[in-house]
Amino acid sequence: MKSDAVTKGMQQAPHRSLFNALGLTREELDRPLVGIVSSYNEIVPGHMNLDKIVEAVKLGVAMGGGTPIVFPAIAVCDGIAMGHVGMKYSLVTRDLIADSTECMALAHQFDALVMVPNCDKNVPGLLMAAARINVPTVFVSGGPMLAGHVKGQKRSLSSMFEAVGAHAAGHMTEEDVQEFEEKVCPTCGSCSGMYTANSMNCLTEALGMGLKGNGTIPAVYSERIKLAKHAGMQVMELLRRNIRPQDIMTEKAFLNALTVDMALGCSTNSMLHLPAIAHEAGVELNMEIANEISARTPNLCHLAPAGPTYMEDLNEAGGVYAVMNELDKKKLLHTDLMTVTGKTVGENIAGCTNRSPEVIRPIDNPYSEIGGIAVLKGNLAPDTAVVKRSAVVPEMMVHEGPARVFDCEEDAIEAIKGGKIETGDVVVIRYEGPKGGPGMREMLNPTSAIAGMGLGSTVALITDGRFSGASRGASIGHVSPEAAVGGPIALVEEGDRIRIDIPANRLEVLVSDEEMAARKAGWQPRDPRVTTGYLARYAKMVTSGNRGAVLEK
Repeated sequence: MKSDAVTKGMQQAPHRSLFNALGLTREELDRPLVGIVSSYNEIVPGHMNLDKIVEAVKLGVAMGGGTPIVFPAIAVCDGIAMGHVGMKYSLVTRDLIADSTECMALAHQFDALVMVPNCDKNVPGLLMAAARINVPTVFVSGGPMLAGHVKGQKRSLSSMFEAVGAHAAGHMTEEDVQEFEEKVCPTCGSCSGMYTANSMNCLTEALGMGLKGNGTIPAVYSERIKLAKHAGMQVMELLRRNIRPQDIMTEKAFLNALTVDMALGCSTNSMLHLPAIAHEAGVELNMEIANEISARTPNLCHLAPAGPTYMEDLNEAGGVYAVMNELDKKKLLHTDLMTVTGKTVGENIAGCTNRSPEVIRPIDNPYSEIGGIAVLKGNLAPDTAVVKRSAVVPEMMVHEGPARVFDCEEDAIEAIKGGKIETGDVVVIRYEGPKGGPGMREMLNPTSAIAGMGLGSTVALITDGRFSGASRGASIGHVSPEAAVGGPIALVEEGDRIRIDIPANRLEVLVSDEEMAARKAGWQPRDPRVTTGYLARYAKMVTSGNRGAVLEK
């Protein structure tokens, strides 16, 4: 056992004296030490119930014969951080979470780990840590929020952001907005649509790192507590069998995750997180493979914001395993892979039937024959850009219009809400990438303002930043190379014609090569927006969006 280095032998007597100060007994020190990484805090709604999840995990570990010991991980609420300087501190926490968890786990020689995340960067950060530390590990999330109800309709956080845009356009009264404010987020949990948190918690199941229901059982259900107990018990079984994250997170497992991603219509942020997690697991995941997988993977789900169904509906329909079972009918998954259940993918999904064909379309009646995410290339994005195809209306799948260029999110929002954006425009927001932001802010405020003002079916948005999973419409992000390093998006001028062709996976600015070369020759890097602290260090080390915004080693 790794923990023998701190619990066994005469040389470890000083270590045992410190465990004695913690109140641990000899009997507890004779058992494996299991670290429980708790993301609990009192600022993130998706994390406010994690203290109860952690207590259930502790009980499960003890029932399985281990000694549970809790330590923390940080988490940012993307919704609260949205639209101001706070969003610069969202993506960057992914690496802080991975690094600090590595430090705690290896400094104290834990034999196994149970990760308890829930929201956005917290999930991929801990998956990165799990791959890096590589001791037996199980994930159990805090679960999704129930949908809100406003005027007889289910609603979620994306509805709230769009309500603000509708108010700016004069379509909603202040009283209407207040009703949304009070009702769209009715419980604890990760926000109720297929946003980034729920996308990553579902893909944790698809990767094989979480038990059945990890991504879909609502936070307020008692079943979630039972799941946490089983996670605690199961990590002890993995320890006995020496099944580790790198045994599970193989190249084929990431291909499974991408396939499930396409079927579910997950957040485009998964295109940042999956390659970053794979990188830690020693797997190089070229995102251009996403189009190959998309071409053969039907889109089976239209959860909010793409459609009117929510995570609670996906759970009732059979959850992630039911989606995987549908995919397996066309042999789209690698089913012989090991998972944290101690069984293979095929064994896990056998018999997991689709209980609601309205929520999970059958494989022979999909929303579309191709997947929910597309990777675009062209002279505006030579390295790639990403769009959530399943959330784009048909009339915007191919679009050409004049560029309306903004060098930061705030200027774009002011123009949108000021009525300066017109039907057919292509809004370009640049210098918001990993280096340029720094921190690659999410653009939920501008996309929601466009939708709320009734322009969602006529206006596109392109950025070297990224989008919340709550964004919908022709929202194209992760444009690489980014503006801060002189990518073509930095050279676009007001009024340039931009052509978007999502079916053909193309993104072009209709300017000659000669003119673009002349503009490039005159381009100068901008002074960094942040020169001190963590963000300044991050900006110097971070790679582009097409590489998952991982840090250079």
